Amino acid sequence: MEFTDLLYKIFIKDGSWLTILNGLWVTVQISALSLLLGTLFGSLLCFFRVGKFKPLKIAAQVYISIIRGSPVLMLLMLLFYGVFARTGISPVFVAVITFSMHTAAHVAELLRSALMALDKGQVEAARTLGFSKWQAFKLVTLPQLARIAKPVYQSTVVNLIQWTSVVGYVTITDLTRVINNTASRTMQPMITIIGGMIIYLALSYLVYGIFHLTERRQKVSG
Repeated sequence: MEFTDLLYKIFIKDGSWLTILNGLWVTVQISALSLLLGTLFGSLLCFFRVGKFKPLKIAAQVYISIIRGSPVLMLLMLLFYGVFARTGISPVFVAVITFSMHTAAHVAELLRSALMALDKGQVEAARTLGFSKWQAFKLVTLPQLARIAKPVYQSTVVNLIQWTSVVGYVTITDLTRVINNTASRTMQPMITIIGGMIIYLALSYLVYGIFHLTERRQKVSG
């Protein structure tokens, strides 16, 4: 059998490409929702972490330490087979909760690190010139914070996409599970898995491309 015929059999024949697209869509959905919720929750955690109210500060620090130090698969299984086992919540929703929690811990820490790297003298200068706290944050702190945190945040997004590859353990038919099923059905694991890796690489470089385009636009507008 020619290589092109083999690729057709694996990825096209009998609607395989549609099944792969459906799995890819599940992966994208979980990743996008988890990124959105994780970023919002992570920002709140960072606010607590750097705040002056000690109970919230300690709670945020403990949460970040535990979640960052725990394997995401273990957290997913704990929530799915333990916490939400009898609630009837869909596996996809549990996965979104899991990866949102995990992403939030990483986002909180990268934002805190970015805040510590800021030049506080500029904020003090803005306040001296009559800026309110909100104006100083919006016009001085936030742009610098975004610039410093951006490279690490970009890596967090890519890591999140890769982390979602474990959702098959809780019955979700994502891209990884579809690739695994296809490999078993066609008895061509090597080619099928390489194809799946290429799709994940494409997703990763799509993320890199989006960040690169936004950076270029900022430079042009600046």
